[in-house]
Amino acid sequence: MTTAHEAPPRPRRLDDVPGWFPVLDQVLFNWLLDRQEVAGVRGDLLEVGVYMGKSAIFLGRRPQDGERYTVCDLFEGDAPDDANRAESTKSYSALTRQAFETNYLSFHDELPRVLQGPSSIVPSEVEPGSCRFVHVDGSHLYEHVYDDIGAARDVLLPDGIVVLDDFRSEHTPGVSVAVWEAVLTRGLRPICLSTQKLYGTWGDPGPVQEELLAMVRGRDDCALSVQHAAGHRLVRLKSRGMKAPGFPLSRHADEPEPELTVAERPGKASAPEATRPARHRHRRSRTRRLAVDLLPPVLTRAIVNARAARQSPRR
Repeated sequence: MTTAHEAPPRPRRLDDVPGWFPVLDQVLFNWLLDRQEVAGVRGDLLEVGVYMGKSAIFLGRRPQDGERYTVCDLFEGDAPDDANRAESTKSYSALTRQAFETNYLSFHDELPRVLQGPSSIVPSEVEPGSCRFVHVDGSHLYEHVYDDIGAARDVLLPDGIVVLDDFRSEHTPGVSVAVWEAVLTRGLRPICLSTQKLYGTWGDPGPVQEELLAMVRGRDDCALSVQHAAGHRLVRLKSRGMKAPGFPLSRHADEPEPELTVAERPGKASAPEATRPARHRHRRSRTRRLAVDLLPPVLTRAIVNARAARQSPRR
């Protein structure tokens, strides 16, 4: 366990960075961003809520020349209200800006634009209609998610894509309410649903859905189902052993492995005392079986009788 006086281990690969970014979502992020670039769509990228930086690091490779990449997180700053403060203390006590920046700079030469503070500062810091892709993975409280969705709508291009995390996790009902409310009453139109994230747009989802369906139907590592509800086509996707997209190793990949403590070193542990007699009994029983198989019956009976005499209690 890392103590307050020890620096956390520096990541060698993306999987070493703590956080939740399933392979299916990595594939979808890449596919959607590739599609935008091929179509000539230009715009900035925004992530609200970075935790230790896993998805932020992934997105950090995607800005094109002239595009800005912004991340926003409270980090160890003051929460705007008691509920958010309690949430941060319970779930994100280990999160610091330094930890995020250390992880991010392990893979990139420069940091993105970092907004430290509650997500309510996004509308005043990010230009309206400037973003092509927004990933929202911040607070799980309904009021904050409601505002984050509104901010995403305002900063996105007309056909920009928003990705909303934890929309159906059992511990985040506030996110679920805010997300489906946005679908039913605020004009958000789903593109697809992964196991953790809803991908949507305030534009027309039809063209991107058709291309996505064609892509998925050409793969054997992604389960697909399509349902219709409240006038929306809901494309549900689930990984079937998908492999993560290739991602460069960090600048620390060739550094020596940290030395293990004595307790962590692999080796042959001595057997517990309670198991040792059983081993001896096993060896004796095997010897006895060999004797029965190989020795003459008369000699075998003599050995058995002698052993029985030694083991019988003395009077």
